[in-house]
Amino acid sequence: MSEQGLRARVGARVESVFVQRTIMTLIAINAVTLGLETSPEVMAAFGEVLRTIDHFVLTIFVAEIGAKLFAKGLRFFRDPWNVFDFTVVTIALIPASGPLAVLRTLRVLRVLRLVSVMPRLRFVVEALLRAVPGISAIGGLMLLLFYVAAVMATGLFGADYPEWFGSVGASMYSLFQIMTLESWSMGIVRPVMEQYPYAWLFFVPFILIATFTMLNLFIAIIVDTMQTMHEQEMKEEHEVIGEVVHTESESIEGELRAMRQELRALRREISMENRS
Repeated sequence: MSEQGLRARVGARVESVFVQRTIMTLIAINAVTLGLETSPEVMAAFGEVLRTIDHFVLTIFVAEIGAKLFAKGLRFFRDPWNVFDFTVVTIALIPASGPLAVLRTLRVLRVLRLVSVMPRLRFVVEALLRAVPGISAIGGLMLLLFYVAAVMATGLFGADYPEWFGSVGASMYSLFQIMTLESWSMGIVRPVMEQYPYAWLFFVPFILIATFTMLNLFIAIIVDTMQTMHEQEMKEEHEVIGEVVHTESESIEGELRAMRQELRALRREISMENRS
């Protein structure tokens, strides 16, 4: 077998459904073991077993990445998901001792490999990444809104409530808390309304704009991006199906023409035999 054929065979085997499901199962098992390793009691009783499982799973991951590298060569790094898997596994191989001990906590990133091996999760992440330009625009608009509201709140309430609105920074943080609806009424707004009874005229419109309008815009952009990606996938699938149907129809037409020619030839032979 040639090297190219061997590469293709290895690539097909690694990308097979069985291997991918096995990898997903190992990632789930590794997620459980990494969580158990945070418990001193569990480590005291089963520490050696958990470390053995961790090393075994990491070995399988390294073998998988190595097989993909062999099968695809430099084309392996053209796929961002392959680069992500390679980075996560490489981090796990770095010795977590001395000044690099902090990297030990990054082993849990291996759990994120579930995103790369599950198509639906990968679809969601890709949609989020494609929505970044729109999200950035909404984020800039929200930042502008926060700044304007913070300047107004500092001027209105800063003198009497410096801990919440004493500066633009403090006001922006307080407004962020109000936007999340975390203790906004009893914690901030009602105490302010004891001194400023008409303060609700400022806070209620801010909540309506920042919480119910701006945040829903984020959701709308993400949903629109996912819908666009889904439509593109459906269009590509229809194009592929159309090409297959067209190819099959041409093949059938060719076979029919060949059969007609054979029938004509057979009729000629029969008519010649009858004449003779």
